[in-house]
Amino acid sequence: MTTTSERLTETLKRQVSQRVSQSVFDGSRLRVVLLVDVYDGAQQQFLEAYEQLCNQVASVPGHVSDQLCQSIENPSQWLITSEWESAPPFLTWVNSEEHVEMVKPLHNCVRDTRSLRFHIVRETGGPAVHAESGKRRLQTSPRIGDGLIRHALTFTVKPGSEEKVARILADYAAPEPKVDDTTRLCRTSLFMHGNRVVRAVEVRGDLLAALRHVARQPEVRAVEEALNPYLEQDRDLDDPDSARVFFTRAALPAVHHVTAGQESPDAVRHALYYPAREGCGLQLAELLARQDEAAADDTQGPVLRSTIFQRDDVVVRLVDVRGGIDNDPGPVLGLTDRARAAELTALLDSGALGADSSPKDGAPARLLTVARMELVTDRRAPDA
Repeated sequence: MTTTSERLTETLKRQVSQRVSQSVFDGSRLRVVLLVDVYDGAQQQFLEAYEQLCNQVASVPGHVSDQLCQSIENPSQWLITSEWESAPPFLTWVNSEEHVEMVKPLHNCVRDTRSLRFHIVRETGGPAVHAESGKRRLQTSPRIGDGLIRHALTFTVKPGSEEKVARILADYAAPEPKVDDTTRLCRTSLFMHGNRVVRAVEVRGDLLAALRHVARQPEVRAVEEALNPYLEQDRDLDDPDSARVFFTRAALPAVHHVTAGQESPDAVRHALYYPAREGCGLQLAELLARQDEAAADDTQGPVLRSTIFQRDDVVVRLVDVRGGIDNDPGPVLGLTDRARAAELTALLDSGALGADSSPKDGAPARLLTVARMELVTDRRAPDA
């Protein structure tokens, strides 16, 4: 039986590489690099915390190996590298509550961290395809993106506060888009679905530098403080540990992005929230990625650009569409036939399409009603 990963891998091989800027679903091995700045005098405490963490990570499915290195020039600088069979098992682990709890012992001895994730493209010795399993080990060819990095945050607010929260999020002054000479905040799109908030950003340059820049802006800080009374998860922005845990749990990484390589003056941005069955979030995101590839191949189709964000069972698609989607939502949702509707429906939380969730002709319209998020604000920086 052909898996979703294998089908998507074949699609990625066939397509023009310029169309894809990001995908975690190509089956290649993953190298994770974590740069760590340790407080002076806390090196031994950090080493002990790492050894405890290392023993726990060794049993995580998909983990292959890791290394801990210390700078020969600055004893406060450390480097952790780990290898994974592919990106999905790493993302499942790093986005889990287990990981949040696992890394807490590091917080007291670490000043700053920076995480980088890479698919392995080439290496000395060893075939690109494993001889016994036939699975691809290395990324076949380089991907060429569109120069933008995409990231999102999601959190929930107390039921009944949705209108107040929407007003807070819609009325604040936009932050300064220029971060430095190489980094710029290009676009912020904010949507709500019930009491769930999703804030997606597009950055040209260094994403981490842009996120830190935004967090320091007085306008943004005021909005975050105004939101605090309405959040379901308590946080104290003056407490580094509290803020770190909140934003770690709120992170909604982009796992796939595709563009048809076209622009349209009437393009409209929509956000769609797919309520996945428990434990099926990554599989659902993978299925949507395959459908987005097919949509991008249709040069006359409505989908111009699509980004899939996923964490646990929260799956969100940010899609730029040519014209409206109400008259014919099937192509935008990836439900172009009954088989695809059935495959997608099987991964959705039971009852997501209402009492009758069978993949009949009305499934696209019902799913659009359930999935469509309400636009709060969509801001582009000048000359973005």
